[in-house]
Amino acid sequence: MVVTGIKTHKITQKDKDIFRILDRYVKKLSEKSIVAVASKIVAITEGRVVKIQSSESRIQNSNKQKDELIRQESEFYLPRSENPYNVSLTITGGTLVASAGIDESNGNGYYILWPKDPQKTANRIRKWLKVRFNLKDVGVIITDSRTTPLRWGVTGFCLAYSGFEPLKNYIGKKDIFGKRLDYTTLSIIDNLAGASSLVMGEGNEQTPIAVIEKIPGIVFKEKNPTKKDLGKIKITIDEDLYGPFLKNVNWKKGDA
Repeated sequence: MVVTGIKTHKITQKDKDIFRILDRYVKKLSEKSIVAVASKIVAITEGRVVKIQSSESRIQNSNKQKDELIRQESEFYLPRSENPYNVSLTITGGTLVASAGIDESNGNGYYILWPKDPQKTANRIRKWLKVRFNLKDVGVIITDSRTTPLRWGVTGFCLAYSGFEPLKNYIGKKDIFGKRLDYTTLSIIDNLAGASSLVMGEGNEQTPIAVIEKIPGIVFKEKNPTKKDLGKIKITIDEDLYGPFLKNVNWKKGDA
């Protein structure tokens, strides 16, 4: 597998069109490639940004402002006071993530929210890439990063995907010694997002796009993911291995 990062100009609130950015920087694309796009530049071009309040008590006011945004954007949240790093843990978009995905790094004085409808954007980008490069099989992932319980550091994960099967199901198959696998399913989308994030970086790399090529075992699809397809990548708290922890937390209900 080959992952190639694409460096861009500094994407700011002046940029209003994600397709203009893609057209400027993605110069070529081969069949059976997947394009990873950072959710941050999608959100910026959608205007999903909020100016950080500034005053003499900036820290207090900005915390209050961000807490309100977190409540608006999340399904469930924990107050930042319950966290040793003064960070609110949330369930947003069916995903366990800090601060409802709201970030101020590389925001130039703005909070950057998640894209309004990342799945719709992934579908639109894939359609555009197929026409732009006259391709039959091409995929798209919208990426962000999150922490993993009991591990330092962030890893990439997929907010939305289009154009290929997101999972590889090993259930019912056998391992190298003939033992039946009862639970194993490989998340293709999150593994690709993780590889992309390694190339994109988290600081001032200025590389919010990556092209992934020569990917083993990818099954491409002509149609956009259906509601049923999207349901396959989610798991309920009752089914989740970590359900006992998640259900024993005093979550506050958000507005999303």
